[in-house]
Amino acid sequence: METKIYKIQSLEDEKLIEAAECIKNGGVIAYPTETLYGLGTDALNEEAVKKIFKAKGRPDNKAITVITSSKDISSFVEEVSETAQKLIDEFWPGPLTLVLKKKDVIPNITSANLDTIGIRMTSNGVARKLVELTGTIITATSANISGGPSHDNIEGCIEDFDGKVDYIIGEDKKNIGIESTIVDCTVNPPVVLRNGAVTMEMLQKIDPNIKVLD
Repeated sequence: METKIYKIQSLEDEKLIEAAECIKNGGVIAYPTETLYGLGTDALNEEAVKKIFKAKGRPDNKAITVITSSKDISSFVEEVSETAQKLIDEFWPGPLTLVLKKKDVIPNITSANLDTIGIRMTSNGVARKLVELTGTIITATSANISGGPSHDNIEGCIEDFDGKVDYIIGEDKKNIGIESTIVDCTVNPPVVLRNGAVTMEMLQKIDPNIKVLD
């Protein structure tokens, strides 16, 4: 596979349109988010998601998180609790992934046969533009070989995925370099499954009852 590698200079760059078309056609791209680089494809396309697992060398029994370009996620999740909505209002767009009950439109391979999905609205302009252009949610699993280090720069993505994905999209903007925080909002009180860029102190200002997974 020949991988097309580009650094994006502006959100009007035609290469973003090309990359979005690639996603819509079932292709896979590496792209920047506000935290780390991710691997993106149409999260609703079962065959496309299989390519993500192949590229990463990752077992397909692990769920993949997704990103959206809108705070309105009613097309993809069953319900948004009051606390989840408060977290969305406070931290989206940003590095907070919420685990919510998914709708059947999200295939089981994306959710690893779970009835939940991890979803966030990214604050990175390139990533959000890609989601907007595709008109769907896209996968946001970290762009790294399974078991290897995650990357906050295009060079690491090239090393891991040149020849394995269709596009590698980069930018000069610095990423946070810390993974998103994951909060399970299907339980009450919500539980932090992974610490990340949004701290417990920040979360508990919204809901003091939020706790860390035992």
